[in-house]
Amino acid sequence: MLSRRSSFVVAGAAGAATLTAASAPSPLYPVYQRLWGFSAFTLTLVFAVYVFALLASLLTVGSLSDRVGRRPVASAALVVLALGMVLFALAGAVGGLMLARIVQGLAVGASAGTTTALILDSAPSPQWGSSVSSAVPSLGIAIGAVLAGALVEFGPFPRELVFWILGAVYLALAAVIWWVPEFEVSETASRTSLWRMLRPSAGLPSSTRPMFFTLLPSIAATWALGGLYLSLGSSILRTVLEVHSHAVAGIVLGLFFVAGATGSAASSAVPPRRREWLGHATLVAGVLVTLPAMVAASVTLYAIGSVVAGLGFGASFRFAVSALGDVAPTDQRGEVFATMYIVSYLAFSLPALAAGLAVGDVGLTPTAMTYGALEVALILFAMATGFARDRRSPRRTRSVGMSGQRLQDRHG
Repeated sequence: MLSRRSSFVVAGAAGAATLTAASAPSPLYPVYQRLWGFSAFTLTLVFAVYVFALLASLLTVGSLSDRVGRRPVASAALVVLALGMVLFALAGAVGGLMLARIVQGLAVGASAGTTTALILDSAPSPQWGSSVSSAVPSLGIAIGAVLAGALVEFGPFPRELVFWILGAVYLALAAVIWWVPEFEVSETASRTSLWRMLRPSAGLPSSTRPMFFTLLPSIAATWALGGLYLSLGSSILRTVLEVHSHAVAGIVLGLFFVAGATGSAASSAVPPRRREWLGHATLVAGVLVTLPAMVAASVTLYAIGSVVAGLGFGASFRFAVSALGDVAPTDQRGEVFATMYIVSYLAFSLPALAAGLAVGDVGLTPTAMTYGALEVALILFAMATGFARDRRSPRRTRSVGMSGQRLQDRHG
């Protein structure tokens, strides 16, 4: 078996790699549209089938790792994800693209909560666990966007190579994950019927619910902005900002998510009570920079706004993961984080789907501006909700991130 530190690295790599698949097709969408001549509405459907498959997977097998263990679920999800990459590489029409997205969504849904729980289970300290588990989604998405953009622009077999590379990585991780020590399944979880756990459901332990519901606006705000970048980001860069290089488009898209991973790591230096406020403030500031950047068609200003907003994404999501990790029972972490990702992907997808449909009626720039304005309103609501929570239970808020230190002292 791998050491705890090596297990933590493998778990983090699996978490990041899973989300790499989510962004890898994004720089290719304009290519697919030119080759196969489909509309913006069809592109919205391609995005929709992925999200629906992902949510169906989260609702059915999202908490399965609490019952059968992390390793079998994570390994199986990575194998299915490798199959999805093969389907992307072989896709020759819209139908093949949709099938690949469905398989990809099923795999990511099965893996999301499981790899987050695996990271926390194997972390050398709770602080490292919350930092890495909140950073890997942004890091994985950034890698996918930049890698795909570079290979489409400069590599051989521009529509296939990125998927063959990722498929090989997923198969390797699926094998290595079996060397990670398994957490101990509780008696309650082991007695739970497997078929009962596979029934579509989303749940939270009673100890987790108060914190989870106060975090809902923040989780929705962060992931709704991520959905805008991955759904309309390529079109904004190409049509509004006139960026015609796939490599440059991948880099600009990746800036938001690289900044997200950086913001997650850097926010550990901020006192826990201020971490949430820092995240929300930088989210608002970043959006307020990108909106005039689109009006002025300034790629530089748009990139700066993306970096600022990405820092806020990372800090805000780090606070949410840390807060939930503090209150979630170890043997129900898979369920808690599966439920968190259900909310995250609903916020990630539903506004983006509505925006994709609106583009055909009102145009890309007005749609993106309206989306940005609604995002600012949602972030302000999240700030108000956080302020109300702090006033009701300041001791609980101060303890977020500090209970991890006490656990580290007790076990260290």
